[in-house]
Amino acid sequence: IKNVLIPGIGYGRNAQVFLDHGIDVTGIEISETAIELARKHCGPALTIHHGSVTSMPFDNRRYDGIFCYALVHLLNTRERQKFIRDCYNQLTENGYMVFTAITKEASDFGKGKLISKDRYELHDGVQIYFYDRESVHTEFATAGLFEVTEINENQPFFLIKCRKSEE
Repeated sequence: IKNVLIPGIGYGRNAQVFLDHGIDVTGIEISETAIELARKHCGPALTIHHGSVTSMPFDNRRYDGIFCYALVHLLNTRERQKFIRDCYNQLTENGYMVFTAITKEASDFGKGKLISKDRYELHDGVQIYFYDRESVHTEFATAGLFEVTEINENQPFFLIKCRKSEE
């Protein structure tokens, strides 16, 4: 893997491991404050597009890898579908996408105001879609889904792995 796209790069915490291994990192981030922190944290080696992941693509590059941590579940159905498709379309042949998404096992599932099936508005107006295995398969099936595992990162998440096969 020579280059990675990180949608929702935040302050760059997830970029550092790739940079440390000589991988070219491009990020997308909506928060200007987070972008400033990422540039301080990671230095000039980082390319960051300012904007929402719902406005992808920001460039016409193809990436060997896409790493998306704790973001996809913040989008509505239409945005999630477009986002997953946009990510897949920016992969090189045999490229990999890795997503983490919150599961229905999370303590917040079923709390707050129901917006739509499995999507709730929680404290501070944050809207979260809670995944189960069926919804992971439904949303990622056309994006080269090959593995779903459960992990715990202070909350229960699915680690979703996809690969773009030769077309």
